[in-house]
Amino acid sequence: MKKICCLLLIFIACTSYGQIKLEGIVKDSLNTPLELANVVAINQETSGLESYSITDEQGKYTLKLGQNNTYNIQISYIGKKTFTEVLSTKEIDLIKDYTLAYDNVLEAVELTYEMPIVVRGDTLIYNADSFKDGTERKLEDVLENLPGVEINEDGQIEVEGKVVNKLMVNGKDFFDGDTKLATKNIPSNAVDKIQVLRNYSEVGQLSGVRNNQDNVALNIKLKEGKENFWFGNVTAGGGLSPDDGLYLFQPKLFYYSPKYSLNFIGDLNNTGEVALTRRDIRGFGGGFRAPSTSSGTSLNLGDNSLNFLTNQDNALEIENKLATGNFSYSPTQAIDFSGFLIYNSSRILSKETSFVQYTDPDLGIPDEVTEESSKERSNQGLLKLSASYQPNANNQMDYDILGRISNDSQKQNILSSVIGTTNQLDEVTPYSINQNLKYYYTLNETNIFAFEAQHLLKNEDPFYNVVLDNNPTGEDAFDSTADALGLDSSLTNYDLGQNRRIKSNQLDAKLDYYNILNAKSNINLTLGTILSRQEFNSNIFQFLADGSQFEPTPNFNEGRVTNDTEYKFSDVYLGAHYRIKSGKFTVTPGFSVHAYGNRNSQFGETVEDNFFRFLPDFETRIQIKKSEALTFRYDMRNQFTDITRLAQGVVLNSYNSIQFGEPDLQNALSHNVSLFYSSFNLFNYTNVFARASYSKNIDQIQSVTNFDNVIRTNTFFNSNFADENFNLSGRMQKTFGKVRASFRANFNYSKINQFIQGQKSLNEGYTQTYTPGIRTNFKVAPNVSLRHRFSVTNNNQGSRTTKFVTNAPSIEFDAYIWKKVIIRSNYSYTHQDLGNGESQSFQNWDARLSYRKSRDAKWEYEIKATNLLNIDSQVRNSANNISVFSSETFVQPRFITLRFVYTL
Repeated sequence: MKKICCLLLIFIACTSYGQIKLEGIVKDSLNTPLELANVVAINQETSGLESYSITDEQGKYTLKLGQNNTYNIQISYIGKKTFTEVLSTKEIDLIKDYTLAYDNVLEAVELTYEMPIVVRGDTLIYNADSFKDGTERKLEDVLENLPGVEINEDGQIEVEGKVVNKLMVNGKDFFDGDTKLATKNIPSNAVDKIQVLRNYSEVGQLSGVRNNQDNVALNIKLKEGKENFWFGNVTAGGGLSPDDGLYLFQPKLFYYSPKYSLNFIGDLNNTGEVALTRRDIRGFGGGFRAPSTSSGTSLNLGDNSLNFLTNQDNALEIENKLATGNFSYSPTQAIDFSGFLIYNSSRILSKETSFVQYTDPDLGIPDEVTEESSKERSNQGLLKLSASYQPNANNQMDYDILGRISNDSQKQNILSSVIGTTNQLDEVTPYSINQNLKYYYTLNETNIFAFEAQHLLKNEDPFYNVVLDNNPTGEDAFDSTADALGLDSSLTNYDLGQNRRIKSNQLDAKLDYYNILNAKSNINLTLGTILSRQEFNSNIFQFLADGSQFEPTPNFNEGRVTNDTEYKFSDVYLGAHYRIKSGKFTVTPGFSVHAYGNRNSQFGETVEDNFFRFLPDFETRIQIKKSEALTFRYDMRNQFTDITRLAQGVVLNSYNSIQFGEPDLQNALSHNVSLFYSSFNLFNYTNVFARASYSKNIDQIQSVTNFDNVIRTNTFFNSNFADENFNLSGRMQKTFGKVRASFRANFNYSKINQFIQGQKSLNEGYTQTYTPGIRTNFKVAPNVSLRHRFSVTNNNQGSRTTKFVTNAPSIEFDAYIWKKVIIRSNYSYTHQDLGNGESQSFQNWDARLSYRKSRDAKWEYEIKATNLLNIDSQVRNSANNISVFSSETFVQPRFITLRFVYTL
């Protein structure tokens, strides 16, 4: 890796040799510097864009030009006449100022060559072709070339350090703004412009009265000729694997017109390529955002979906089926209809081995080695329909309905060094219906009303079955737990089952009133409510030898083994905020007053709690420059648990994790502070983003854990000991000509109070990660991207201290040869030091070779290879509040596939 870095630096130095610098100031006829003026240099010999610059607040620009060449210099600014001149360079740097004259014709500036980046107010526009080198195939490939834009490890788009929460194509929502579907499937050759919409507001009426600085959206403008025509591509292919044949079929079709749009994305393969993971589907919100998000109340309804053994992209066998459709239709300018349908199916075979060390060896908890194999099946479906009606600028009404259903199961075989052999089955078929109604009304220039309501209906029915070996005449590790649960121990195995059903019904609504006092300030009054009702039923039973069911009676928890619990929650709140702008400062102090009521009923008893709470919040934003800002936030939040922690009956989370709840649990209170700094400088191509956050949880709901060998039993209480978390992260990116360097850093400290075996201990975790990187962006030469991730994780659990050190260098290479052949390859090496003299490592190498006769050719032929080194597994080390573990996950072998791509 060191040799590669040296060669790359030498190559970069060679490409920089023979350049001179042209710099100066652009101003108007009154000698006032012009910020954000466009300066371009076009090589007269090649007619290509040689260099470009955007002036800073002092009107300064800098261009890198070749020696002894002739260039056409163009300077443009809205409202000024475009200035052009022919400039010849020699072997010395040049300093040259320009003055732009006023233009009476206020029209858009026309350039003979398009600027790679244009700034228009809060909108940043990238010309996609300026950042393509010919190897791009998906929107994701183009975005990775843009300065200030990054695809993070979760597949999300980040712009200026903020996650993009909406993506549109020609102004129409793409699968309701989902970014991952867009980046992985929209063909790069259809993309003309990428518009970054900063301070984005979906409701124009509220753009001037709300703080939208965290809202970033992308709008993808299609090339001319893509409207009113189907475009996209269809990929089909196959190959051989050690066990079976490989297949792949991926149609991606798009149609856009001024009135309607249609998108179809399909994926059928057994190569392990995942368009959307199960996690993506579960997190697919469909654009729904709870009205009470900023109210200060956090109500947890729980998530009772399956906890699968492995991720969808790390397994021995992976089969995926995806079918999606998205439409939008605008019969008139006032009415819009849209919707999408997603069906996702997966079949996965996975295997993992783990070594687990539980907290504090003095407590007598043995270390455990496990070997797990799993067969996972998941079928998920989503359907969303939306309607928007905006008859004029003063009225807007939106309605959405989102239905979600799934059928998931997991069969696991577990061999434990402590428990022995275990077979377990998890099944769940949940569904949910979410509805959203919004109405915005502008009474006059100073009074605006906004009503938002959301209703959620959710039904979850997890079933659990586990079979453990038992020696009726001898002693087994599970015997004491079986005795505590009241099981029949005379059988050759313990065959346990559990039915659970959780029903949730929640209404979240609020009415906002905005009074615009003047051009600098406004008042916001909010009246809102959250009404929630949950029901939880569960029972544990044992299958006997004759097939009958036996309902045991535990000898702890007062013999409660079933649950029939009802939990009602209400929050009625009034909020007030004052927003004022003064110079560079935007200050928004506010508060909310809440009347809470919660009641749970079970076992013939009712526990009720009603109280008032005052929750302040504060935000200050300092706009240091047009492209540089600092934001400070503080808020206090009330956190309420879900019904499963209140239910008193015994619940099996798994064979080695048992819990029972506490009906008297109270809410937790958290103090949250954050500071965010962003600087996006187009003059010197330097982007800096940094975020610091701190939270302190008071009266936090903690678990009391008691171990019987490796089987733990948890109950809950409100702790007087506060948990704390501090996070500091940042990223710096700077472009030097055709080379971009970046550095990302993250530090996290957490302090968790834990209660195990009747003893209190403090769990402290420190994680620091540093990721320097460098990449090239040449038009014709091969491009290289180098990264090195260095991570240190320290965990102190009292009497046990662990330290993991990870070094993970990686390199990506792509080349466009003879304007026909594309070579792309990526290699990564991960080495983990366990801190005890032992270490683990694994590496991965993928590559592809494709041929297309010309850029406009319909057919492309590709050979793709994954896991070229044919490694068997990947390793992972981590720590939580009760254990430290090292795991080895087995992965798919080397796959080589031949693919045919037809472009519409």
